[in-house]
Amino acid sequence: MMGIYVISMIFAGLGMFVQWRLKSKFQEYSQIGLTNGLSGKEIAEKMLRDNNIFDVRIVSVEGQLTDHYNPGDKTVNLSPDVYHGRSASAAAVASHECGHAVQHATAYSMLQFRSAMVPVLNIANNFTPLLLMGGMMALIYMKNPLLLTIGVALFGIATLFSFVTLPVEFDASRRALNWMESKNIVTAPEHKMAKDALFWAASTYVVAALGMLAQLLYYASMLTGRRND
Repeated sequence: MMGIYVISMIFAGLGMFVQWRLKSKFQEYSQIGLTNGLSGKEIAEKMLRDNNIFDVRIVSVEGQLTDHYNPGDKTVNLSPDVYHGRSASAAAVASHECGHAVQHATAYSMLQFRSAMVPVLNIANNFTPLLLMGGMMALIYMKNPLLLTIGVALFGIATLFSFVTLPVEFDASRRALNWMESKNIVTAPEHKMAKDALFWAASTYVVAALGMLAQLLYYASMLTGRRND
């Protein structure tokens, strides 16, 4: 069982590093004002208009890096630093979140698939930790793989969700960067900064997905290893 703790510690360390780099990049780029002087809110409004989206609201939410798009109430939620910010990092985040709104409006297939998984994922998350822990105990002491098999299957759903999230995030960033470039929202140096900021934001999802895959393979190896004993 030590193996799962080692895996968790490794990916927790990677996650902390990526989060640190993300925050430091956003802090660095937030100090550099945009040439056009637009705020994150104004950039978000313009991107939505340019994509003929008029039923999505831009709202400010508390916190740092709490920015997200909510398809349920059609809101682009921006943290204060992004909502009021007039920097390359604010432009990057605001347009990225609007990229999700564009995905929603155009019925982007991976976003639809991800949304369809949410109810199943919520059920899986409620039971997976207990099933994995109880399943490992049952496998070790009672030689019964049933609980762990169910736990691994549910954890597999969560792992799949994390990988489905990747193309959704990458596509939103692609839409944001292409739009900013085509509409001359940012200069070439500002575009480079925005791209770098979004790279580190995407890296958090990559590390999380790989961490879940590593854990899934570990649990699966316990099952196959015990069955081969």
